[in-house]
Amino acid sequence: MSIPINIVSIGMVTAVGLDAPSACAAMRAHLDGFQETRFLGSGGDWLIGAPVPLPRSWIGEKRMAHLAAGAICEAFEAAPEARDQTAVILCLAEEDRPGRPAPDGARLLRRIAEIVESSPHGRSRIVAHGRPSGHVALEQARRMLAANEAPYVMIAGVDSYLTAEAVAHYLAHDRLLTPDNPNGFIPGEAAAAVLCTRSQNSGFLLFGLGLAREQAFIYNPGDLPLRGDGMTSAYRAAFDEASIEMNRLGYRIADLIGEQFWFKQSALSSLRLLRGRHEFQDIWSPGESLGNVGAAAVPVMIGMALTAARKGYAAGHPVLIEASSDSGACGAALFTARPA
Repeated sequence: MSIPINIVSIGMVTAVGLDAPSACAAMRAHLDGFQETRFLGSGGDWLIGAPVPLPRSWIGEKRMAHLAAGAICEAFEAAPEARDQTAVILCLAEEDRPGRPAPDGARLLRRIAEIVESSPHGRSRIVAHGRPSGHVALEQARRMLAANEAPYVMIAGVDSYLTAEAVAHYLAHDRLLTPDNPNGFIPGEAAAAVLCTRSQNSGFLLFGLGLAREQAFIYNPGDLPLRGDGMTSAYRAAFDEASIEMNRLGYRIADLIGEQFWFKQSALSSLRLLRGRHEFQDIWSPGESLGNVGAAAVPVMIGMALTAARKGYAAGHPVLIEASSDSGACGAALFTARPA
């Protein structure tokens, strides 16, 4: 059973702000957190990345735990009644991704709970699909809420590409943006959290969700040409559930991390579904400010959309949030703001 769910509150820890209001304001102003890192690029220059400016130089699992805990605590500040009755869905990097900063997800979840000072809910779980993890988590969250397994669900994503193994791997495969490779991404890190509950037909609501898989994923071994089938299917499923056509869409937020493949995928999906008269549909991306933040991308994008709706600068309604992974997983979600 699928039900509309309401996004109650958000939290963020990013390279351009250590809380959601400052991060969203910086991204709206097109500021970025790009700076030289301690890693060397392919030409011997310092690699550009987007690290979070934490007050302490934590690394590895400890760093990820504090990033995620900061975002979760901020989300709880706006809804303190939810603190002891919330199931957490923790979104992490793919299990086979080189250089993932926290290989043991269960241990990371326990460590986050210790910092937040809240015992893990019995229904808490981990989703490790990289950037589209948040879409999988949204599907799980609404099932949990529909089944009354928990009155609140916290979707938290935390990730980092700024590890020695990750940087070495993506440099070796010419995936990072460097002076001699314009078709690459900037490695970043971030954490974000969104608190969900059952909809009362008002608030910032999820009312369409699509999940699919692209066979012609980036650098696929069969060198299949990209037609955008996966993301098109995800778009179509979200629009069908919402019972609207794409020409009624207000705008999109996408995890465009810098490589041409992702821009082409979004463009193909739009071209294949957009019919009839429509207004200009803008497309935003946190990658412009944060680089590639992996599994934190979808919670960050939901936070951007919620803040824009509440502050009145959204580029239309509804908003479609999309993300996809290197292995072809695709997700699309439709949100709209409804007054009480």
